[in-house]
Amino acid sequence: MMNKKTLFIGFTVMLVGIFAIATVFYQNLQSLNQSAVSNEQLTQLLRQGAPSKGDDNAKVTIVEFLDPACETCKVFFPFVNKLMAKYPGKIKLMVRYAPLHKNSDKVVRLLEAAHLQGQFWPALEVLFAKQQEWTLHHVSQPQIAKQLLSALNLDQEMFAKDVLGQKVSQALNDDLAAVKSLQVRATPEFFVNGRKMQTFGYQQLQQLIEQEIAKHY
Repeated sequence: MMNKKTLFIGFTVMLVGIFAIATVFYQNLQSLNQSAVSNEQLTQLLRQGAPSKGDDNAKVTIVEFLDPACETCKVFFPFVNKLMAKYPGKIKLMVRYAPLHKNSDKVVRLLEAAHLQGQFWPALEVLFAKQQEWTLHHVSQPQIAKQLLSALNLDQEMFAKDVLGQKVSQALNDDLAAVKSLQVRATPEFFVNGRKMQTFGYQQLQQLIEQEIAKHY
């Protein structure tokens, strides 16, 4: 009887192990076979004038949809920078806005207004570094965020006008339309050369980038 029980337990454990391995394999396969967005969606993926960094001639373009109030975006920020430093000249990063948290659209306006003065990256770094100061229970507090950004080298009068101006509104509206079209439901969301990252994680993003680098260099 004991032998049968032991065999049954062993068989069950083996089945659970096989299922777990198959699940991981399937997820990895999905990650490695991300489908490209449609041609129609591709036109919405890139926005002329959106915040970007890296070599303009880079053959690998990462498009990141982020929300400045998103804690995971903050955590991923140094990882993306690390990847860009690892492959200098081969990667370009473009940021699109996906203000999914309450009031984040108002903070996005601050970021885009800072961008108009060439201060997007310093502004984003300040907001990420002090995220806990201007978010309360995942709700953005734009007045506090604005106060934090006052330390940057900005023309404050122009900044105040731009925050409510047409250029910022157009950028925000374009990005909101892209969020809808590309079905961005969480942040950060990454697309690499038009391929959407299907499962989320550091390894998956790095794999996707390295696949495109291997393909184009």
